[in-house]
Amino acid sequence: MPRLTALSPDTATGKTKTLFDAVHSKMGVVPNMMRTMGNSPALLEGYLNLSGALGNGTLGAKLGEQLALAISETHGCDYCLAAHSFIADKMVHLDAGTIAASRSLSPIDAKTDAALLFARQLVDKRGLVSDADVAAIKAAGYTEGQVGEIVGHVALNVLTNYFNNTAGTTLDFPAAAKLA
Repeated sequence: MPRLTALSPDTATGKTKTLFDAVHSKMGVVPNMMRTMGNSPALLEGYLNLSGALGNGTLGAKLGEQLALAISETHGCDYCLAAHSFIADKMVHLDAGTIAASRSLSPIDAKTDAALLFARQLVDKRGLVSDADVAAIKAAGYTEGQVGEIVGHVALNVLTNYFNNTAGTTLDFPAAAKLA
């Protein structure tokens, strides 16, 4: 049950209306998470800006979705698992096995595995990763800029996971399958 209200794009005003219009023009819809974030235009704008900037980064959409899946699984965010499973399938064309492996940190390939493990380490250690953790992600072939982008993806997904878990955001994506 929702604990925070998802605003209607039809009745939104001011900065929230402007942001909703931009989301709608890009996506054709304003998802419930963004409708709920719209109660604070500053939060919604910050989320959209960071998401957009990371989307233009060097890691690519597929790894970005895999990171989101791994982080959302860690936090038990049903909304983000649903949204990112849908996006991973329909928009970046990851197969069901890769989606499940990303969520469970099962082997995919050495470079992807290293990124997902590093993201999990960042979450588990609350950012206080060791020299060895950073050396391992760099040894896997990630540049220092890409290491920074992974940190950015973790931060973005912690934000959305915590927000949706707090808000009780109503699913408007198909529910993600439970892991076996």
